Amino acid sequence: MVKVVLVGEIGSGKTYISKQFGYPVFNADEVVSQIYKTDRNCFNLIKKKIPNFFSSFPIKKEELVKSILKDKINLKKISNIVHPIVRRKMNKFIKKNKSKKIIVLDVPLFLENKLNKKNDVIIFIDSKKNELKKRLKKRKNYNYLLIKRFRELQMPIKIKKKKSDFIIKNNYLKNSIKQNVKKIIEQLV
Repeated sequence: MVKVVLVGEIGSGKTYISKQFGYPVFNADEVVSQIYKTDRNCFNLIKKKIPNFFSSFPIKKEELVKSILKDKINLKKISNIVHPIVRRKMNKFIKKNKSKKIIVLDVPLFLENKLNKKNDVIIFIDSKKNELKKRLKKRKNYNYLLIKRFRELQMPIKIKKKKSDFIIKNNYLKNSIKQNVKKIIEQLV
């Protein structure tokens, strides 16, 4: 099994591109969202660490945002609770799909959390700054300060590019992206 990991800036198109591979995808953002909705233990741990922001289970997005914007240390506290849960779920996903030729991991802080193994194939999704801004502003919960806080957790783009085996330039053209993904798959299998 080949583990393909997509990395890039927030809004670069990792999720869209991950679906173009046609193989099982582990999407960390979706998993985190599920954890907030269903994991009462996670809620209790977060409420204990940051008691003033969370009223009742399930965790509400507005409460998360307020806590992160109030103090950037809160993002680290939340991450320290949520990331180990995500890691366990990712490891289950990898075991479950070990017979597949390829699996795709869409995990924004994959390199930052030192999850990469020697044989992982890292693909950097490169997107022009002005396109990124346009795409992010279209999101319904766009908040510049919140995105800035998340970016502070990420390693510099130059380093991510250097650590990557492939770079896909996301020009937001379906055919071009599909061709890039197809070429990469051909090299991997």
